[in-house]
Amino acid sequence: MPPREDFFRKELVTELRRVENMVRREPSVEKKIYYFSAAYGIAGRNYRYSFSEDVLIMDILLHNAYNMMTDRLNLAKTGNTTVEFDAQIFEKICDGLVDLANCIESGENVFEPLKKITTAGFALTGPGNYLREKGDLKL
Repeated sequence: MPPREDFFRKELVTELRRVENMVRREPSVEKKIYYFSAAYGIAGRNYRYSFSEDVLIMDILLHNAYNMMTDRLNLAKTGNTTVEFDAQIFEKICDGLVDLANCIESGENVFEPLKKITTAGFALTGPGNYLREKGDLKL
């Protein structure tokens, strides 16, 4: 791997691990979501300097998961509590971030961790919560 690509891959791994740690230990849902935004932030910066289709897809899916979480937070602030912020959702997101960092570090496929993170974020939407309550969506 060329030195430039190796440098940015290591930076991505380091930042994803930092984000996971911050999200996992933060008690505030709002701050958890805020810290999570750094995951797609580092992905977006990374592919601009050392392009990778995997990192581009990572950026898109992480940003989408962030948007689903933010949409639910905004609804909760208006008094809509139909979907609760279950701690298990953030645990799965954090587990996915760990797995994602490990996959990037080892050169493995990033699809499985991205599925885990995206599915956990989707569980905060109306349809995702409904599927979870039905037992079809499992975290």
